[in-house]
Amino acid sequence: MRDVWIAGADMTRVGRLEQRLQDLMAIAAHAALRSADRDRPDSIVVATMNPEEFLGDANFASNVATHMGFANVPVIRVETATSSGAAAFYAGFAQIASGLARTVVVVGGEKMTHLPTPKVSELIGRSLDPYERSYGTTMPAFAALVTRALMARHGVGEREIAQVAVKNHANGARNPLAHFREEITLDMVLGSRMVADPLRLFHCCPISDGAAAIVLTAERATVRVAGVGQGTDALALRHRESLTSFRATQAAASAAFAMAGFGPERVDVAEIHDAFAPFELISLEDVGLFPPGKAGAATLDGETALDGRLPINPSGGLKARGHPLAATGLAQIVECVWQLTWCVPRRQVRCSVALAQSIGGPGTNNWVTILEAG
Repeated sequence: MRDVWIAGADMTRVGRLEQRLQDLMAIAAHAALRSADRDRPDSIVVATMNPEEFLGDANFASNVATHMGFANVPVIRVETATSSGAAAFYAGFAQIASGLARTVVVVGGEKMTHLPTPKVSELIGRSLDPYERSYGTTMPAFAALVTRALMARHGVGEREIAQVAVKNHANGARNPLAHFREEITLDMVLGSRMVADPLRLFHCCPISDGAAAIVLTAERATVRVAGVGQGTDALALRHRESLTSFRATQAAASAAFAMAGFGPERVDVAEIHDAFAPFELISLEDVGLFPPGKAGAATLDGETALDGRLPINPSGGLKARGHPLAATGLAQIVECVWQLTWCVPRRQVRCSVALAQSIGGPGTNNWVTILEAG
């Protein structure tokens, strides 16, 4: 298997944006190509979760490639719900590693803010088990059930969960591309309106528009893809072995570290899927960055802050940078690349190994990607 390198990375601002999704994805892809000093890829991989219903557009891979000016470049679309960007990255990685291509553009994006919030929640909720959905389960309700179990079974406190949001908003305030750039306090989190008990508004990520892109290459560059792993689990929560950890993340991390040839102790910075604040705590333990039951206290003690022992979500995470679904997995990798190449002075941390973890749907199709400075 050939080594795979990242030659370029870029993304749009995240938030409530006016541009069409095709425009956002073209902006991100061409910016990534410019940063890679390349004019044209051999192949394109597109990630969108649900443009058919969010936008009314189908055949979206060809739609986007044509809009980019690459109608004659081979293109495919990849979808694994909210982890689609990370899955598309894997598809591009596989093309380079296998020798099928030498330069691949991976681009992901989503546009949702033009729709009413209840409609967006309904469309995202369709990634849940149909039977459980028939009883009224939504994504916030699923996350609330997991959170309640985490608090009851593992003693995780409200302040530990709230500190995730406080920390990530502080990081987002340093990120000019973030959806939210205002700092918040523990009291603001704990006093915000209830969404799904015990989750409050400031525990939850926003509905966002945006796009991100990566240029993968077989030629040596400044960042190497050290490992990529995928993990899956039953769609229905009632069929899971545990409510308080995601088997899919554990499997993905195990595969990624096995490919990399080293363990979590080498990781200096990580972008973790925090669509809901407690998911960051669960995922930090699932990937092996903290021992079971220790992530909450470590977060409250400042270990995961920008100046802490292991900075987590320097971009602001899904909570503050925003969560444009299929763009998110790639936006996490973009941040890791920027950290490894010292491109973000206001939130820069010292690092040579970075990790990105993405959750698909209700933790059913998860990915871990490990990058290493070349």
